[in-house]
Amino acid sequence: MTLMTDSDNAPADIAWLRQLAEENGTGPMRGASILLAAGLIYGVTSLVHWAHMTGLILPQYAAAGIEWLIATGVFLVVCFTISIRLHRAGGVRTGAQRAIGTVWSAVGWGIFALFASMTMVSVRLGADQNGMIFWLVPSIVMVFYGMGWAVTAAMLKSRPLLVLAVGSFLSAPLMGLFAGSAAIYLAYAAALFLLMALPGFLLMRQSKSA
Repeated sequence: MTLMTDSDNAPADIAWLRQLAEENGTGPMRGASILLAAGLIYGVTSLVHWAHMTGLILPQYAAAGIEWLIATGVFLVVCFTISIRLHRAGGVRTGAQRAIGTVWSAVGWGIFALFASMTMVSVRLGADQNGMIFWLVPSIVMVFYGMGWAVTAAMLKSRPLLVLAVGSFLSAPLMGLFAGSAAIYLAYAAALFLLMALPGFLLMRQSKSA
């Protein structure tokens, strides 16, 4: 009689353990490949923009600034593809993983809203009257990334990720030292490669090994 009762309770126990793992577990970070893609795509784009500003790429070959629109289109396709693959892979999603996914999604939409707002300001006032705001873009983006890494570090209880958050926040004012110079896009590319692409790659490998 006791054995039958234990057998009857087994599915409920398994369901309870699964819920406990989902709500309180951490596990490897999902979606790190999206961070890798963002760092690589926009890091390379920053180098292309630097090449435009320094004359290495002649204006007749590409309109200055169009590379950012192209990069965003490429990133959206890559992000959509990766998201579908992760959804099909299934598996347990912990509360921490859901929070991480939400904050990085908010970071992405926040940056998109920032650029949309800047475009509206440029159309309304004219590009010559708000040039300074465009020099702030790398700094603002790094602040967004800092917030993303800070939440990720808290959710995964990871000190190395907290270092990335601090590095992102520190890089924001450092970008301001290069404002008005093409060198700002070299610094921006370095920050994207070191604080987004490389960590994304390492986290992706950690997730696969787990």
